[in-house]
Amino acid sequence: MSQPASASIRHPLDPLSAAEFTNVTAILRRDRGVGEGWRINCIEMVEPAKAELAAFEETGTQPTRRAVVLCLDRAANATYKSVVSLTDDRIESFEHIPGVQANFTVDEFVECDQMLRAHPDVIAALAKRGITDMDLVFMDTWTYGEAVAPPEYRDRRIGWSDTWVKKEPGANPYANPVSGLHCVIDLNSMELLRIEDDGGVPAPQVMGEYIPARIPELLRSRWQRDPIKPLEIIQPEGPSFTVDGNLLRWQNWSVRVGFNHREGMTLHQLRYRDGDRERSVAHRLSFAEMMVPYRDPSTDHYRRTAFDIGEWGLGFMTTSLELGCDCLGEIRYLDATLHDSRGEPYEIRNAVCIHEEDNAVLWKHVDHDTGAEVRRMRRLTISCHVTVANYEYLVYWRLYQDGNVECEVRATGIMVTTPIAEGAAHPNGTLVDERTYAPFHQHFLVARLDLDVDGTDNTVYMTESHAEPMGPDNPYGLSLVQRNIPLRTERDGIQDMNFATQRAWKVVNTNVVNGLGTHPAYKLVPGGAIPAMFHEDSPVFQRATVVGHTLWVTPNHPDERWPAGEFVNQSSDDRGIGAWVRGNRSIQDTDVVLWYVFGIHHITRPEEWPIMSVDVVSFWLKPSGFFDRNPALDVPPPPVTQCEHS
Repeated sequence: MSQPASASIRHPLDPLSAAEFTNVTAILRRDRGVGEGWRINCIEMVEPAKAELAAFEETGTQPTRRAVVLCLDRAANATYKSVVSLTDDRIESFEHIPGVQANFTVDEFVECDQMLRAHPDVIAALAKRGITDMDLVFMDTWTYGEAVAPPEYRDRRIGWSDTWVKKEPGANPYANPVSGLHCVIDLNSMELLRIEDDGGVPAPQVMGEYIPARIPELLRSRWQRDPIKPLEIIQPEGPSFTVDGNLLRWQNWSVRVGFNHREGMTLHQLRYRDGDRERSVAHRLSFAEMMVPYRDPSTDHYRRTAFDIGEWGLGFMTTSLELGCDCLGEIRYLDATLHDSRGEPYEIRNAVCIHEEDNAVLWKHVDHDTGAEVRRMRRLTISCHVTVANYEYLVYWRLYQDGNVECEVRATGIMVTTPIAEGAAHPNGTLVDERTYAPFHQHFLVARLDLDVDGTDNTVYMTESHAEPMGPDNPYGLSLVQRNIPLRTERDGIQDMNFATQRAWKVVNTNVVNGLGTHPAYKLVPGGAIPAMFHEDSPVFQRATVVGHTLWVTPNHPDERWPAGEFVNQSSDDRGIGAWVRGNRSIQDTDVVLWYVFGIHHITRPEEWPIMSVDVVSFWLKPSGFFDRNPALDVPPPPVTQCEHS
């Protein structure tokens, strides 16, 4: 992310700059010949260890600035992992990783579309369907899992394509899929390996447009909505937060905003000022994987399982918030810097939005004698927007004045659809237009939560509510008790949602005592947890067993960042959390990481076509004994002028 000129000392957690991306590329070219014929799939800063960050804060000692790089020798189909020291201007390691494929790149996505639309065999296949204007055609390339990849090509870097055709220039490209036509491509040589064509079905007449000017007049004439009057949000004195480089401060909170190609936006060193103390809540919060399996075994969809973080990268797909009215109010933006597959940097303007929001009442009581005392809730929202082909994901991290933290994800965009023959069955989807169904699918998100509650060494407790049986001590059946069970090993830390007991999980620092004589904690309050609904032998599930449970707890390890494995592209089995926990390591009174699995079980609806309103899921991190009383007691009342009746 870009740094303002006023930022005097560079913080070790600041993301890589454009100059640093350029330097990394130059060092690899100079010392290893990584240039023509190679792709640089990703460059990411190696984040300093917690001890190095502590030394920097105490003494100003800058840790070595490093970057980790995945690059691909296209001619040999060989993936290399390198660590480059920017501080020392040298390569520390350069290792061939056999049998893996690095992440897909945006350049490959674009090059595939260009190559396929110009290929005579593709042109001929489309002509059989009456499609001759290739300017209206769009080829959308997806990745493979090994189990569904053609056996004869599994030793190559391959992708498969969907085909879409617009009704006219400027129309919705995702409204009209060409069913039954898929291409298999070698991404290294940009070679069409084969066309799979079952003839498809005749294209139905659908209304897949969502821009008003393109919606037929007959449909627009039915609109009866009254005009909406302006709703203005103004802060004449400016916002209540400050941004210094990537450091954000607001209402006792401080947090550093990071960014990288794979996770996109990340949050670091989340702290709360409690009196004269800066108290740690979390070291690092991010999304570590997003898996979207389509639950339809048909020809058009059996391969359609996306790992949007591991195979592509949320950072690479982050879009500028200049392009829409995503935030309202007095806004501050942060730019992000990434790179293309030549290692050349580029900037995403306004990649992260920071703004305050009014959120109704924070607390209130009406006393018979003294009247009403009320405080309005204000929250700070840190957000970004990711476009993943036809889908959009809007990510919001929200900080509240009472110490709460909320993570919310909104999914919108355009559903994948499939034409069917007249009267044909569509058991794995919902009819949304003429002879057109949208397949059922799921969106699994894995949040990586490195909480450090008042320090590094924490213990996670499972908390549940239980109704005690009726008896002499509970004659009316009213007794409700809370049971807190410490999770001592990784096997204990594999947890599932239980609505019946209102199960949640507390991250507790048992080495610290608060003013009430108990231990400070933050509670993970689950929301949006969905069942995997996979047979354990399913090839898709074998690639990401993390989605099989709501929560996993592991000891923090610098090499354990990706719950479905570092190399997800064309993977066959779980090299991530399913493998890590086999050692059943201790997770008691240590530096722990929580992996929370949530998402959307998307049973498609006609009301979501041709564009879907947002589907919203969220979870909370809530203080539980972290404070001795309500920390929002000192929130000032709103000005009387803001509460006047008209």
